[in-house]
Amino acid sequence: MKRLGKVSFFCLILVASCVTVNIYFPAAEVQKAADKIVDDVRQEEKAPPKPASHLYQQFQGLRALGLGVNAAHAQVNVDVSTPAIRALKASMQNRFPQLKPFYDRGAVGENNNGLVEVRGTGGLNLQEQARVNQLVDQENKDRTGLYREIMTANKFGPESLPQIQKIFANSWRSSAQAGWWIQTDNGQWAKK
Repeated sequence: MKRLGKVSFFCLILVASCVTVNIYFPAAEVQKAADKIVDDVRQEEKAPPKPASHLYQQFQGLRALGLGVNAAHAQVNVDVSTPAIRALKASMQNRFPQLKPFYDRGAVGENNNGLVEVRGTGGLNLQEQARVNQLVDQENKDRTGLYREIMTANKFGPESLPQIQKIFANSWRSSAQAGWWIQTDNGQWAKK
């Protein structure tokens, strides 16, 4: 009887911890918000709808198992419409047409931390090299600010920042055009 009580208590703690994680960091909702922001930033690229991300599919699998996280997630609304977020998004939208030629030429790529990375400047003249470095610095400053602002606006703890970056990395990479460089989760670079 004592053993059954300990097992029941352990199961209760396990289920409660799953719900707590999902209440405080709603990965599926952040992924939807990230996809929307990335689509807005790269609005000139009207592609067919993307399949659901891997994280979103995992979340849906948990819901299908009936683990009791549905109610907690159904009430979460990730806020991505603060004045600061709108300003950062507008800045990135305005910059994207300037960055796109460098993506197309293979000079920059999307890394696995949600940032733009200079890949190779060998085919660029000195003025283009300076310009691409300036654009990448500005873009990464805005992206980092965006991730922090999403964390702050939604009262996520600082431990959620790496998760937000990974989720956005998935969105940036999945929206990349064929032929652009993307960095996989294991750190390897490949053309999409």
